[in-house]
Amino acid sequence: MNEIVDTSKSSYSEKYPCRLPVWWGRYGEIGPHPEGVGISGRKIVIRIEKKFKRIESIFAKILRAPKELRRPLDKMNSLLWELSDGTRTFQEICQQLDSTYHEEIAPVVNRTTLGIASLIANNLMLVLDEPLEGKWNIGPGITPAGQNLDDADERLNIDISLLEGEEY
Repeated sequence: MNEIVDTSKSSYSEKYPCRLPVWWGRYGEIGPHPEGVGISGRKIVIRIEKKFKRIESIFAKILRAPKELRRPLDKMNSLLWELSDGTRTFQEICQQLDSTYHEEIAPVVNRTTLGIASLIANNLMLVLDEPLEGKWNIGPGITPAGQNLDDADERLNIDISLLEGEEY
């Protein structure tokens, strides 16, 4: 794999991006993706329970507002999500994204840094100094503590099964 020269310019250099415990699943057709454990090439959707204050809760009931927020990721951020399992360094993730999307993701270091920063800002990811090594569960389809989500609507065809070799 080609060495990406400027990864040291990123604040995530030598770090391990890792998704936080959140309900997520895969959907859609398989797109371009590198080979590897936990990488499907499918798009990702994240589900988060909405927390309403008292008055908001009343309006939400009256208006039949959804009880959850669904965040579908685009193809590049979906691959970033799958790659960010706490076992790969920022450098490795940049290399995988660059080898998959080439010019479409250029400049890869900047785009990857911004993607990770956006996920961090939304409390969906953090960056570790060392590999995750099973400290918490980051697999698909698991409702994290403190959230109360119903089963996903079957009409959405969200796949929450583990891929071969994937352990969480």
